[in-house]
Formats: sequence, C-alpha cells, structure tokens
Amino acid sequence: MATEGRSAKTVLIVDDSAAIRDELREEFTLNGFTVCAEAENGHQAIDLARSHRPRLIVLDLSMPVMNGLESAPELRKTLPDTPIILYTVFADAVSILDVRAKGVTAILAKNEPLAALIAVADRLLQA
Repeated sequence: MATEGRSAKTVLIVDDSAAIRDELREEFTLNGFTVCAEAENGHQAIDLARSHRPRLIVLDLSMPVMNGLESAPELRKTLPDTPIILYTVFADAVSILDVRAKGVTAILAKNEPLAALIAVADRLLQA
C-alpha cells in the first residue's frame, strides 16, 4: 500500500446534517487538514473509508441508515490505526468505555468550540 496519501492530515467527515458537514469542512480546511470525503450515514462512511483511507474520521452518533456506533467497528476493522472521533450532541449520554469497545478513540460534544475538535484531531494524529 502506498503511504503517500496517509501522510497528509486527511479527514473523513460523517454527519447526516449538510450544514454541520459544511461547518466542519471549513474549520478543518482552515486548520491545515484536507477533507478527503464526506458521508451522511455510517454505511457511506465505510465505503468512503475503504476508498479514501483517511488519517482521521469524525463520526456523528445519530444518523439514518447506519449510526455511528453501528459503523465504528467496521471502520476500525477497515482502518485499524485511524483515530475515530465521535462528534455528537449525545456525548454526555454515552459511556467512553462502551464507545471505545466499538472502536471509537475519543468523544467530543457538538456544543464544544470547534477549536476543541481541531485540538483533539491534531493530538490524535501526532500520537
């Protein structure tokens, strides 16, 4: 496998809200990331992860077709070394142990400043 594409700060954004995807794309781009793909549900995320091989996945919890926790184990199998950030309004309602068991690396609430998301993303890619 070529490593050229894996060296960049590429991110796959997965959220059923086009407005949130737009906001995240803008923020990640302003902070030196490349948004390699966007998905509106977990099923699309799995397909896009396989084809684009992002270095980071930002994953919403509540989505139609396949939610974040349903797709996380398959994303983890597909890209075992890629951090997955669960970015959700339900951050307080999920257990970090439960989501880690599904393959999620970190949880961040959508009411946190976007700078917090970027900081976690940067930290995870430097680890």
